[in-house]
Amino acid sequence: MDYSEMVIFIMEIAGTVAFASSGAMLAVRKEMDLFGVCVLGVTTSVGGGVVRDLILGITPPNMFRKPVYTMVALGVSALLFLLLYIRNNLMQGKIGVAYDRIMTVFDAVGLGIFTVVGINTARHAGYSQNFLLVFVGVVTGVGGGLIRDMMAQEKPYILTKHIYACASLAGALICVFCGNMMGRLASMMAGAAVVIVIRLLAMRYRWNLPRIRSGRD
Repeated sequence: MDYSEMVIFIMEIAGTVAFASSGAMLAVRKEMDLFGVCVLGVTTSVGGGVVRDLILGITPPNMFRKPVYTMVALGVSALLFLLLYIRNNLMQGKIGVAYDRIMTVFDAVGLGIFTVVGINTARHAGYSQNFLLVFVGVVTGVGGGLIRDMMAQEKPYILTKHIYACASLAGALICVFCGNMMGRLASMMAGAAVVIVIRLLAMRYRWNLPRIRSGRD
């Protein structure tokens, strides 16, 4: 494993930890049990990658070919549940607003990393069409969170809040079109950074795309 492959592997693990944490924290807030927390954490981490692999014709999906990511997501989810369970019992309180903010930060990190990892996976599979690369990057980034929200009976972030899919799209475009100029690894870093910064700014300043209000209270 050369230097660039090692960095990409570290990015993948970091994204897995981030998405597993966001999924697990949402499950805790929804008062799911340990099994539910683990399922939601793993689904958030690998769900987008499974959809990506099916689109690219990679079978079985990488979550089964490289189970290290699933195992990491499972371990992170279980550990986070244990820590929050102990803290909640000691504090004799419920999960509050601070946890939602932490979950959003984890979600931003996971979104940025998996967007560019999806593009890199498509390139390794032999695909070079720009539209396909961008599409696969966005699907990898938002897929796990979309499945997570649907399983938790939440209105999906991708459809409603804080410039979510558009942030992934911006990072995917940077990663794809700057690849030749910056190099594969640098363009991945730049694309992930763009996604994370846009998501955090959108959360901080409550940026949203225009919508039509129903006028109901």
